[in-house]
Amino acid sequence: MAGSRLVGSTARAYGWPMVTSTMTSLAQFNAAGAREAEAAVGACCAAPPFVRAIVAGRPYASLEALSETVDAAFARLEWADLAGTLAAHPRIGDRATSSWAAGEQAGALGAAGEVRAALADGNRAYEQRFGHVFLICATGLSADQLLAGLRARLGNDPAVERRVAAEELRKITQLRMRKLLAA
Repeated sequence: MAGSRLVGSTARAYGWPMVTSTMTSLAQFNAAGAREAEAAVGACCAAPPFVRAIVAGRPYASLEALSETVDAAFARLEWADLAGTLAAHPRIGDRATSSWAAGEQAGALGAAGEVRAALADGNRAYEQRFGHVFLICATGLSADQLLAGLRARLGNDPAVERRVAAEELRKITQLRMRKLLAA
């Protein structure tokens, strides 16, 4: 992804600078200055404790070691750490705010009108019930699968749903870190 822009409302929400990344490898990430590394990680998941943990863990011997650190950092996050990051994610089916989000939501963005309307209605109901955007690792899922997931999760208890949303964010972050560093 040489020259790809690391942009998105999530990173901006926490003040991580928008940068043009030329990082295409783990070696470049390990060697990057702290500010560039923070911006790169912040574009994947902007929760400040997460960004600090990932940057502080450098150098990583492999993508697998980085992946393990991502999982460990997520396990330590509190809901308050994730709430702002969730707020910056686009709704499923809405116009994406970054090229990553657009690719991840390709199944929803190409949906038929009635499915898109059902997703919009479901998003509103979800946000009213839980107080945050519906988040799902949408990569590879069709609009119908996304809608089914949304409808199923509307029945969750709020505490259960927080855990599910955090897990979905962890999966998205793992994918984005790999996209960033495994070009």
